[in-house]
Amino acid sequence: MGDAPLNTGPKPIKFGTDGWRGVIAADFTFERVERVAPLAARVLAAEFGPTTGSRTVVVGFDRRFMAEHFAIAAARAIAAAGYDVWLSKSFAPTPTFSWIAHHEKLLGAIVLTASHNPGPYLGLKVKGAFGGSVSPEVTHQIEDLLAQGEPVAIDPPPTPGTITEIDPWASGFCEDLRSKVDIEAIRGAIAAGQLQVFADVMHGAAAGGLEKILGLSVGELNGDRDPLFAGAAPEPLAQYTQASQAIVREAKAAKPEALTVGLVFDGDCDRIAAIDSDGAFFSSQVLIPILIEHLCQRRGYGGEVVKTVSGSDLMPKTAALYGLAVYETAVGYKYIADRMLSVPVMLGGEESGGIGYGHHIPERDALLAALYLLEAVVMAQRELGDLYRALQEKTGFSSAYDRIDLPLATMEARDRVIAALQTEPPTAIAGQAVTDCQTTDGYKFRLADGRWLMIRFSGTEPVLRLYCEGPDDSRVAETLAWAKTWAEAIA
Repeated sequence: MGDAPLNTGPKPIKFGTDGWRGVIAADFTFERVERVAPLAARVLAAEFGPTTGSRTVVVGFDRRFMAEHFAIAAARAIAAAGYDVWLSKSFAPTPTFSWIAHHEKLLGAIVLTASHNPGPYLGLKVKGAFGGSVSPEVTHQIEDLLAQGEPVAIDPPPTPGTITEIDPWASGFCEDLRSKVDIEAIRGAIAAGQLQVFADVMHGAAAGGLEKILGLSVGELNGDRDPLFAGAAPEPLAQYTQASQAIVREAKAAKPEALTVGLVFDGDCDRIAAIDSDGAFFSSQVLIPILIEHLCQRRGYGGEVVKTVSGSDLMPKTAALYGLAVYETAVGYKYIADRMLSVPVMLGGEESGGIGYGHHIPERDALLAALYLLEAVVMAQRELGDLYRALQEKTGFSSAYDRIDLPLATMEARDRVIAALQTEPPTAIAGQAVTDCQTTDGYKFRLADGRWLMIRFSGTEPVLRLYCEGPDDSRVAETLAWAKTWAEAIA
């Protein structure tokens, strides 16, 4: 069932980078959801009620174990607290509910999902009326009400709200995505056999999504509901997509004249990766530069490019080709969304697969990213790999990238590594001199030969996150191995 921790009692309800998550039946229970959901609605009402004039929250869910039942429990608790609820009839991508909240001028959305976590987990995301994740200040208000023992019921009791079932796929979301691309060009290429599309939905909420938008069947992989995610996690990483990569590669070999694209979606369809026609896995480190060029050159969009500090150097180099400004944030899509709400942004993206657009909602949306990638391939009449290699040639920059998460024994071990970085940061790494150290988020060391190593820490677990980009796979592996050995010696 994946890496479920031993049950040592419920963990405190804390909201992380995007929601509260916990192990089902240990941390994530009906009783806790029925307590959190109405308090979240109360905070949404205080935050967005004055500007929207709404008393309605949309409640959605993904395909995890009992997610629909937790959604019903959340909806009933919210209605009992005096708010109206639009309750989804079916699973749908998290961005769909964010879009509904924004488009319908609701207070916000509450989505029962644990995103890319393994099967034993479920979670609750809170989205604001503006169509994206609420700020840490808002989730802190929810946590404060919980910590104070604030009663869900108020005196005098409110008039119960209503619960109305909705079909999220018929909300206008699909039509809105279609309007943002040349949908007929994509459909025509598929219908004519000029484009083969595969979608690894990883048993998650993207299932059926592309087919609903395109009105055509695609090669959907892992489309059945499997709450255990085949014993893995619904995360768009190469280690989980080997079978899909082989399928895409074989399809291209069988029909070499057709452009061939594989798309990979995480559990709640807000993150994306891709598979090239030769079976190569492309993370958003590759996809974001391709999208920057496509949106600017073929779609005519302008505006700022926003990247996180862990993003590839190819992103700013591609932006520079087209005179686009780049803004860098700490890791976490909430920082990108904040920037989108304040300045014109063309695209914002993070290395873990979240990509959003200033002309859409301030939210990661994997289905829209998928449509733009298909449009880029059709308009350019080139495979994703060819588009990537062309960018490498234009920028004079090529690289390899990898990331590993290193579990440490205890939080005290984590603290020892932090102390070492603060007091005696390394001056040489894997035989290369450190030329610069950036501390926007963790520690990012630039080395003499152009590679970089970034060390970040989980805020809630004794886990060290190690990122590296370098000239080739061997030097990336060498750098990460050095970092692992260095950290373990200190911890």
